[in-house]
Amino acid sequence: MENKNQKRNIDPQKTSAEKLNGRFALVGVIALVGAYITTGQIVPGII
Repeated sequence: MENKNQKRNIDPQKTSAEKLNGRFALVGVIALVGAYITTGQIVPGII
């Protein structure tokens, strides 16, 4: 039961990397939606 009150030490570099990863993922989703709107295909050129 001693571990219950201990505070985690999370590296600030990891939190900023996760935020950046999430932002790039959102940019990818926006690019996917834009490609679908303009071409009507999920992956343009394949189907």
